[in-house]
Amino acid sequence: MGFEGRELRSTVQDGRLRLSLETVRIDDPADDEIVVRVEAAPINPSDIGLLIGPADLQSLREEAGGLSFDIPQARLGSVAGRAGQSMAVGNEGAGTVVAAGKAVAHLQGRRVGMIGGAMYADYRRIRAADAVPLPEDATAADGAAMFVNPLTALGFVETARQGGHKAIVHTAAASNLGQMLQRICLADGIPLVNIVRSEEQAEILRRIGATHVLNSKDKDFAENLASAVEQTGATIAFDAIGGGTLGSDILRAMERASVKASAEFSRYGSTVFKELYIYGALDMSPTTLDRMAFGFQWSVSGWLLFPFLQKAGPEVAARLRARVVEELKTTFASHYTRVIGLAEALDPDVLRAYERKATGEKFLIDPTRDS
Repeated sequence: MGFEGRELRSTVQDGRLRLSLETVRIDDPADDEIVVRVEAAPINPSDIGLLIGPADLQSLREEAGGLSFDIPQARLGSVAGRAGQSMAVGNEGAGTVVAAGKAVAHLQGRRVGMIGGAMYADYRRIRAADAVPLPEDATAADGAAMFVNPLTALGFVETARQGGHKAIVHTAAASNLGQMLQRICLADGIPLVNIVRSEEQAEILRRIGATHVLNSKDKDFAENLASAVEQTGATIAFDAIGGGTLGSDILRAMERASVKASAEFSRYGSTVFKELYIYGALDMSPTTLDRMAFGFQWSVSGWLLFPFLQKAGPEVAARLRARVVEELKTTFASHYTRVIGLAEALDPDVLRAYERKATGEKFLIDPTRDS
């Protein structure tokens, strides 16, 4: 029988990036597969990275069947590996199972959350192992973002625990992910220092119980950061900004607190090991580190969800997923400021709005709105 539907595609070709809605055929599921009618799929920063990441937004042109953009010469190297490939977009989503293989027939008609790419589509055929049945009272919107942000927030806490850290610093902290992290830390008794860029963002976190919320635009931000780090004992940070000096400022504050607590002077700095993980690129400029300001006991590295889960192992991954399902409508609830159809994702004004990745804004694609 099979299904026919639309799929949002991103293609790099001849120095340009093109977005289009393509009609695709979905075959019947194998014994261990399901076909899901997609009813909700969030737009995460990682999705935007694949969708339009290297493109120059100022060069946007409407074409028959889609949009196209120039790719600056300096960015062409970063996408050379995908040249000529029509790539499906959307890391995660949720919807109703409309066909199920023999081994997973019990999922027929169930609403599920799923991960595995190609979610900006009318239908998605996927292994049942990559889908999680939602609680009976959960909507597709409730389950659409149950993987990337919740597992990332839990992964931060797991990483901190594994490293022996007792408190965490987080940037761009008023995001959906940041709010989840704050709820986890409140529930688990972990001190968290939140860094935001406006008073409105700070208020979002205070409303859910955050104690340490700092505005990086304040004149006394450096002093406030040093004080918060000293109070909490934070020695690990997760940075969504990436570029500029903020990561260096955080390491400096950690070193300042460590030296203050040390009884002995060392020209090599404190003996306390400090870790900075960069997991985002809200600032595309180079990361600047004033390395002589925080001694020699430190590391800076990247953090990505799927490598973390692979390294953590299946038992840890299963434990984290189980917690997400249990707390889906509380700790891990996502709030969307706008729901759009699949075709609307290619509206130039809508695209510019979600590409801004503004803190506090979250877009959800519901393909059934315009299918």
